[in-house]
Amino acid sequence: MDKEQLLALVEEGFHKPAWHGPNLRSALRGVTPEEAVWRPAGGRHNIWEIAVHAAYWKYAVTQRLTGSKNHDFPEKGRNWFVRDESKLAKGEVANRWKSDLGLLARTHRGLCDAIAEIKEQDLMRPMRGSRQTAIRNIVGIAMHDIYHAGQIQMLRKLYGSRVR
Repeated sequence: MDKEQLLALVEEGFHKPAWHGPNLRSALRGVTPEEAVWRPAGGRHNIWEIAVHAAYWKYAVTQRLTGSKNHDFPEKGRNWFVRDESKLAKGEVANRWKSDLGLLARTHRGLCDAIAEIKEQDLMRPMRGSRQTAIRNIVGIAMHDIYHAGQIQMLRKLYGSRVR
């Protein structure tokens, strides 16, 4: 697989038309703040947390591809970030949800920029400080988006059946 194919795969997993059905962005399209914060059960992730999780891993793969050591992800921690409406001021949920969707879009653009900049010969080499190759991380992040798009679709169906 060359760099252009990898970039097309990542774009398809996030927002370009895909043969398999909804990609991550289309799974999130139209999600209301109420849907975003709803949990199917205690201790389970909500759609909002999945969206921020996806943004974090796009950021993490970008850091790996570029070799950057900066920690400039806007949240402290890694992997999962709690999004709970009870911890926000009234009316703040919609603004924070919109902001986090913007974060997801920005981290996706940064990832695509990093892929575009990588040299073809570096795709099969282990990345700095890792045994994993760049190509494995790039394919992995595309699959990650599709996996979570499916989860979001399921959560939306569950939410819809709950409110009828």
